[in-house]
Amino acid sequence: MKHAIAIALVAAALAGCQREAGPDPLKLTGKMFVFNYRLAYATYTITLNKTEPLPDGSIVVASFENPAGGEPLTLTRKLFPKLDKVVLESPDLTCVRKERPYAVTIEIKGPDGATLQKLETTVVSDVDQSVMPARPLVVGPAYDKNPEVFRNGLAPTHFDTSACPT
Repeated sequence: MKHAIAIALVAAALAGCQREAGPDPLKLTGKMFVFNYRLAYATYTITLNKTEPLPDGSIVVASFENPAGGEPLTLTRKLFPKLDKVVLESPDLTCVRKERPYAVTIEIKGPDGATLQKLETTVVSDVDQSVMPARPLVVGPAYDKNPEVFRNGLAPTHFDTSACPT
């Protein structure tokens, strides 16, 4: 009888370490495009809050529609058990269009590679990337003025803006 109780306790403890099918472990809390005019690039930024514990070794794989066309941009990040928030920032983007929905897929995978959750959403920008400068305004770790933009240290009378093929 003691062996049966011990086995039941071990089985219960092991089951407690595994995620049962139930509520989704992450909740989407924010999504937007971030335009960095100083460095002349844009990114998707997605925020999620942890609502359920995840097994140690879990990862998140995000796939972002490429506004310039071509293959989606992907990002893989480890999920840390003690962090309650997850922030995903895509690789640099070009050609973001105002009011056009862009697809984003987020997949949470356990340490064994099994999918624990899948989220699909869209992100819409309220500005067009044509507001961005064609070249970074600053360069280097000290954010020095870009000599290609500020010739002889002077600001140009007109900044060239980013353009994309139509």
